[in-house]
Amino acid sequence: MFQKRKTVNPAQSVIALHRHEGKNHPRSARDSVAREEPLEIRVRGKGIAITMRTPGDDDELASGFLLSEGLLHKRSDITEIAHCEVTETAAAGNVLNVFVAPGVSIDLEKLTRHVFASSSCGLCGKASIELVHQHFPPVQSDTTVTLKTLLHLPELLRKGQKTFSETGGLHGSAIFDAKGELLVVREDVGRHNAVDKVVGWAFLNKKLPLDQHILMVSGRASFEIMQKALSAGIPIVAAVSAPSSLAVEFATESNQTLIGFLRGKSFNVYSHPERIQKDKTSKSRTPNRRTNRR
Repeated sequence: MFQKRKTVNPAQSVIALHRHEGKNHPRSARDSVAREEPLEIRVRGKGIAITMRTPGDDDELASGFLLSEGLLHKRSDITEIAHCEVTETAAAGNVLNVFVAPGVSIDLEKLTRHVFASSSCGLCGKASIELVHQHFPPVQSDTTVTLKTLLHLPELLRKGQKTFSETGGLHGSAIFDAKGELLVVREDVGRHNAVDKVVGWAFLNKKLPLDQHILMVSGRASFEIMQKALSAGIPIVAAVSAPSSLAVEFATESNQTLIGFLRGKSFNVYSHPERIQKDKTSKSRTPNRRTNRR
């Protein structure tokens, strides 16, 4: 049983502002902005992490986080996820309890984050780079994707980002099958949180492993995003912007295909290009220039 906080529009707020346009006098206006609030995740009553996130789909965020940290392994590990409503902070929907099945052993020493983790850079919350490696086995998948399918993914992701269209302030992540069919899209102020949400969605809906699927992200591809994709068994990760050097190294060693600068009619493939199939009528493409990064 999963209890979600009932809010009309949890992902955004409308605020008053003064708008300046050219030499005209500023005028009063209102605008929608993405909401950012802390979420404390508790397991068996113990607080294990606090992350700044966009409210909404908190059960998926917590599930994806715990999976990628190696604390959960299968759907039956969780019996319930519910917001705590005891204290003032909890009553605001910012404390989430994850109830684990009695027979499940949870080793919190495996947790590689500090108690506080920034939504913008998950790695900043890591004790050390060595503790990040959780030794998920490399992907074993023969999935391939066509050029035509890949080139359509950014547009499909953007169409699914409803709150981004209103605020311009959220990262997006989406899971597609190899034919480009959208399974799920989630948004968050933190790019790692957005990935946790789609991975958590798959976990809670018993769709893991995602070894025949593609992860698409609206920003850059970091090491931690590749790690989270690997925890879900995802063989292909595509990003609108650049990957980091460690992300490329991790993808190579994990048998993951990493695609960057996927925008317009071009993209770069940084690892395992054998999963990219040319369309029958496709022409050679040149690497995209590194401009207009998000």
